[in-house]
Amino acid sequence: MSLNNGQSLTASGQDLTRNSSSGRAPWEDARTVLKPSTPTRKPKPPKPENAVTIAVSARVLFTMEKEQQIYEQQGMEEYIKYQVEHETEPFSPGPAFSFVKALEAVNAQLRELYPESEELFDVVLMTNNHAYVGLRLINTINHHQLFIERFCMTGGNSPIGYLKAYHTNLYLSADPVKVREALEEGIAAATMFTPDKMTEVSETQLRVAFDGDAVLFSDESERIYKAHGLDKFFEHEKAHENKPLDHGPLKCFLEALGKLQKKFYGKGQRMDCPIRTYLVTARSAASSGTRALKTLRSWGLEIDEALFLAGAPKGPMLEKIRPHIFFDDQMFHVEGAAEMGTVACHVPYGIAQRVPKKGISNKETCSAPK
Repeated sequence: MSLNNGQSLTASGQDLTRNSSSGRAPWEDARTVLKPSTPTRKPKPPKPENAVTIAVSARVLFTMEKEQQIYEQQGMEEYIKYQVEHETEPFSPGPAFSFVKALEAVNAQLRELYPESEELFDVVLMTNNHAYVGLRLINTINHHQLFIERFCMTGGNSPIGYLKAYHTNLYLSADPVKVREALEEGIAAATMFTPDKMTEVSETQLRVAFDGDAVLFSDESERIYKAHGLDKFFEHEKAHENKPLDHGPLKCFLEALGKLQKKFYGKGQRMDCPIRTYLVTARSAASSGTRALKTLRSWGLEIDEALFLAGAPKGPMLEKIRPHIFFDDQMFHVEGAAEMGTVACHVPYGIAQRVPKKGISNKETCSAPK
């Protein structure tokens, strides 16, 4: 799953493996071998019912394209054999890697402020990989010094059934089919895509950007626009500006982020909070922005920055924000973001879902906050 040279996105339906197709990792060029290690003195992971749980697939956390090709072209047995033979060689970082590192940076600050609290981010590696691949994944996690203690390797079966057991607040995968399954189970989920060249992001502040309609909010207003046009949409929003929109599939994730933000606010760190959220919407501020902001207020949720673009491209604004992750329900905006270097995620929800146009191969509501 990547942006190819033609600047189109591709996604594979099999959530097994992924590796970079261009260039070898530095440790491969040096022909060094990773020695398996088990870091010591790690903090104790929080109980799932207390944490904000982020489930990530192996193919978005690491790049495993070469292994995926072996699986698709030579079959499962050769794939497992290759993984075992190379289990001391680490995978290189994938599109979710910087996001996970930012989660860990937030956790470090939360532990300093609240040493006994379990209200932390908890990352779960959720993959349908065979357990034989587990050693290579563990060695890679230790190599990159990631704090991921919870794994779910299902040996080819879908991991969706385990997401609720882990109290998952967000599921990120390379497989749009599994993402749809998760959304149908009421779990916030998105398909993650990889730009050819990822923009450098902050190592100390987690930045998360959301679209509004059909992501944070329901697709009610978008249905009006699709059916009756822009003028009727503006009329509808003006007439209903005091009526909150229903929640969308990622409202619960924003709520979970807000809960952790308030822990920093409680220590006088509002202006230095290591979590920052953004609303990046095609809505116009004067014509339809009021309802969006009033909806967030009615939910008791804050957004740090709101950008009403009135239909302008989102990519250039996201390039300035430099979020670790951006969620949108329309592939047009996902593509535009990825072309500017942003790690973008597609939320396959609402009336806007259709077959993408720009050469995209893609197969095409949230757990209660804790």
